[in-house]
Amino acid sequence: MWNIIEAAGWPIWLLIYTSIFAVAIIIERFWSLRTAKVIPSDLFENIKKRVLNNGPRDFKPKELEDIKKNSASGIILSTAIKNYKFETEELRLSIEQAGKIAANQMSKYLALLGTVGTVAPLLGLFGTIVGMVELFESFTNSGASVETFARGISIALYNTAGGIVVAVPAMIFYRYFKSNISNKILLMENQASEILNIIKK
Repeated sequence: MWNIIEAAGWPIWLLIYTSIFAVAIIIERFWSLRTAKVIPSDLFENIKKRVLNNGPRDFKPKELEDIKKNSASGIILSTAIKNYKFETEELRLSIEQAGKIAANQMSKYLALLGTVGTVAPLLGLFGTIVGMVELFESFTNSGASVETFARGISIALYNTAGGIVVAVPAMIFYRYFKSNISNKILLMENQASEILNIIKK
């Protein structure tokens, strides 16, 4: 591995640091977007049970605030309970707004991951240019230095490949997390609709 790093030259370090940054974000998002954390199974069931037994008035403002802070699901469910008296359109808008807040909370660092996916190929291109510059420097009045020429080619190719290797996984996980968040938001909004259907019966 160290031989590859040496052959790739100093520009490869930019890609190494970028890849470490991307891996850290991916691990953090996997941990933070666990279903058990984002949509606690007992939260919905407990709220549903209490609404069935005692109605929405059973929830005090302080308790709704605690539910809101509990998880992303809590943001949407607490909004549905708090605003159940609103007109249909106004209620729908309030739940959509709560969904946007939850989605924004869940999308933390994803913009950075997307940026890595965009910037990594450019860093690879930068390394390629550095390699090409070194390659042309191998040509002198006294002839060409085979060693310098080969090093320039090595730097160019390794950095080009490195940029792709970092960018592709970053973009794959970026798309995966965005899709995962959309699916979770849809599930949470469906849960809120079920609670409201119970309330309005």
